[in-house]
Amino acid sequence: MGVGAAHAALGLPIANGVEPGTKANGSWPSLLPSATSSAPNVVRLSSNENPYGPSPAALKAMTEGFSLAWRYPDEYSDILAEELGRLHNVPPDQVLLGDGSGEILKLYAAAFTNRDKKIVIGNPTFEAVARHAGVANAEIVKINLTPDYHHDLGKMLAAANSASNSATNSAGLVYICNPNNPTASISPRNEVSNFLAKLSPATIVLVDEAYHHYVETKDYESVIPLVKDHPNLIVARTFSKIYGMAGLRCGYCVTQRPNIELMNAHQIFDSVNIMALVAALASLKDPEHVARTRKLNSDVRKTICAELDVLGYRYIPSHANFMMIDLRREVRPIIAALRNRGVEVGRIFPALPNFLRVTIGTSAQMKLFLTAFREVMN
Repeated sequence: MGVGAAHAALGLPIANGVEPGTKANGSWPSLLPSATSSAPNVVRLSSNENPYGPSPAALKAMTEGFSLAWRYPDEYSDILAEELGRLHNVPPDQVLLGDGSGEILKLYAAAFTNRDKKIVIGNPTFEAVARHAGVANAEIVKINLTPDYHHDLGKMLAAANSASNSATNSAGLVYICNPNNPTASISPRNEVSNFLAKLSPATIVLVDEAYHHYVETKDYESVIPLVKDHPNLIVARTFSKIYGMAGLRCGYCVTQRPNIELMNAHQIFDSVNIMALVAALASLKDPEHVARTRKLNSDVRKTICAELDVLGYRYIPSHANFMMIDLRREVRPIIAALRNRGVEVGRIFPALPNFLRVTIGTSAQMKLFLTAFREVMN
């Protein structure tokens, strides 16, 4: 449901006598500077953002939603949960919205880890869950990736089940980022389903599918359909990546109701703002934007890979909107040298100290990256 239809369906009053999508004084004021990177003239390839931005439908919905800013967003949260429930074939009460999937990850850690419950993660992987679990004084068990940079699900399973059999210190949570950040690698669908089948039901597993929409291989699939059979499974998604809404902050998870009740106990009311909600609703109605963004990302990524092949640099095969390049030397000074040339790239990952993480930007941005990369690496 678009914001206009939702507005009518809910019977919401019109703020200040202004219809949604109309201009109060004939023109929109320019209140903010134009969008730039962290510094002028810097190519930002550091945060896995979608350089193509939100769907035009999302931008239109936000414009029409300006007059809703005075209302709390709870009605629209319910509408988005219903839409996501239909999308994933689950009841809306099995969908929990968050202020980006970052809030969802924090709620996971708050609900399921403490000083007596471990968290098992890959190494390297996205650090947020481990950071939040550390605040709860949980022990963090890091399992190195396989030699081909996939999650070692066999060793993660052994660590989790070994802990869950302990009377004093059990695995409260297993975190699987799929595709994984920072390696952009996938955990194959059969390996994930086998992992879930063998995992102790007392251990909650979080599968983070932030980059789900970018994957093109048939060896991968979402595990959201498995939620119905696994009460200990939670799957996170975000509107930050393929939907281009990183600055708006809207994410969600799909899981069975008891898990949502536990996580919801740690959540503030109305944590997702009204602009993010109406933009998310509109984005779900624009699958063409998703397809276009995926193709642009894929085309540019293939071009970059071809250039790196010519230059003789190995890289981890990418299934996302970023990639890891093996520099064969310490990455720290290279990151600084690229920054001095106006190109921001990813941070250092201690488990892979010679690898450079680079977001796949537009064709023009990646040409600037390659120019700077050649200069720095010569």
